[in-house]
Order: sequence, then C-alpha cells, then structure tokens
Amino acid sequence: MRVLITVGLLATVALGQSVARAETFTVASRQVADEKAVFATVESISVVPARGRIGGTIVALGVREGDSVKRGQVIATIGDEKLGLQIKALDAQIAALQAQSSQAQIDFTRVEGLVERGTLPRVKLDEARTALNVAENGLRARTAERAVVQQQSTEGQVLAPADGRVLRKQVAVGSVVLAGDAVATIAQQDFKLRLRVPERHARFLKAGDKLRVDGAELPGRTAKSGVIDLVYPQIEDGRVIADATVPGLGEYFVGDRLRVWISGGERNAFVIPSRYVSTRFGIDYVTLKQPDRVVAVPVQRGRELPSPDLPDGLEILSGIRVGDNLVQP
Repeated sequence: MRVLITVGLLATVALGQSVARAETFTVASRQVADEKAVFATVESISVVPARGRIGGTIVALGVREGDSVKRGQVIATIGDEKLGLQIKALDAQIAALQAQSSQAQIDFTRVEGLVERGTLPRVKLDEARTALNVAENGLRARTAERAVVQQQSTEGQVLAPADGRVLRKQVAVGSVVLAGDAVATIAQQDFKLRLRVPERHARFLKAGDKLRVDGAELPGRTAKSGVIDLVYPQIEDGRVIADATVPGLGEYFVGDRLRVWISGGERNAFVIPSRYVSTRFGIDYVTLKQPDRVVAVPVQRGRELPSPDLPDGLEILSGIRVGDNLVQP
C-alpha cells in the first residue's frame, strides 16, 4: 500500500509548474540477469616444473616458496665433479694435439721445399699433407668434445621455464638429482578464476558471460568484473567447471577462494536512473507525477544495474509499477 505525502496547495501549484517542465521517466519492466553467488578459486593457467638437465648434486638453490621468477632466471645449480675432470683430461689432449699439429705443419713446409728442389719425390709431399690433415682434424675433434662437456657443465644451471611464482621447491642444497628431476614447481604469472557451478545452472553458463567479484574478497576492497573464457564439457561431482579472467586479480595466493556472482538466467525487474531516487531519514523515495498532483513514494532499493542506455541504472524492488511517471526530486 502506498504512503502518499500530500503537499500544500500553493506548493502543489508551484511544484506542478516546475514538474511540467522537468524531464520525466516512465517505469517499464525489463529483462535483467538473475545473478547467483558461487565460489571460485584463484589458479594458475598452468603449473610447470623446473627440471634439471643433467644429473649431479645441488650446490646452490636461489629461490624459496613464494618468490617471483622470470623466464630464463637461474634458480638452482647442479654440480658434477666428473665434468670438471673430463674437461681437464680434454685440455691435456688438446695441448698434445696442438703440438702434433704444429710439428706436422713444420714437416709439411720442409718437405714442400725439398720437393720443389727435386731432392724428395712428390709422394713424400702427399704423405706430409695427410699427416698434417690428420693432426688438424684430431685437434678439432677434441676441441668439439671439450665444448660438449663444457655445455653439459653449463646445463647444470636450472632455469625457470616461465614467468611466475614458485609454489614449491622440491630439493635442498646437497640433494642428488638425476637428469629430468624437478627442482621446483612454478605457477605461471597469469592467474585465472576457476568456478565450480552446480549443474542446475549449466544451461545458463557459456563462454563470454560476465561475472563480478565482491570487493570484500579482493585487496583494496574494490569490486571487479570479469569474463568467462571456457566452460569445461565434463561435470565433476555434480558441478560444472569454468575458467574466467578477472583483471587485477591477486598475484600471491594460489588456491584462494573468492565469492563471485554469475548469471543464472533472466528475470523481469524495474530499473530506473539512480538520480530519480532521494533518501530522507534513511528511507528511499521516488517522486511520482500524477495528473493532479505530485507525490513522494517510498521504495526499496536493489542493486546497481548499469547498462548502455542507463549508465546509472538502479533496480527498484518494490514501491513502483509499470507506467508510473517519475520526475527528479
């Protein structure tokens, strides 16, 4: 039942003249999204392990749980004493082959001069050239083998496979690892919201739908909106799983639970511009324009529902009906 506030005769006349010139808004019913509250967890797009490329002993570990890492950053070092011994052995062999190559070059130059003077047959020149080629090729082979061992030593550095945050380190300094063992687990930096929605809402959920996160659930107490990217086709434990992107999502806790609002279908609602609502003594009012008078009617305020045609749209739960003409207070 409406409570009518009757104004004085003079005030009615004056107000009626001003209302006649004021802009009016006609109340109409429109379809709005029927939002449902569900819980979602903050999860990484993917969790990747940082693996060692060689076997050995962890001699240095530069990260701990919660640290941010960049792609290619060294997070641990694996040491293998055998690689150092192999490099020393190859250095000695390379030095010997360098001496042989130098001697073969000297012999070739000497034989070449003697052949030109006719002292030695040309077959001796071919033999000296062959010995020089063998010595040079042996030196190149040992140098390449040393480069391989040196590369294996360099691969003892465990690199972060992607930008992200360390969720767990799985080794300690002094641990023995094999080639391919995981040293740390890293969550990629771009976090998403993973929703688990009751299956009765599955028919209303689709990629591209918007959702909003309560401000109380986020740092800074500011509500945020996002978009559902993917709805998984498999139902698990009576729930539909979907991934959503929300800009400015927290970047520390993985697995944090947040309350979000998603569309659970549509319903009819009264949406008016918020500027047509005034508040006096804690009660919200709208001003109705009637043929013979202007009255203030108490209403129950709902949530804000902005739209392209009503940027300041506000839902009214009760107090008005279709066809009412509103004027600004």
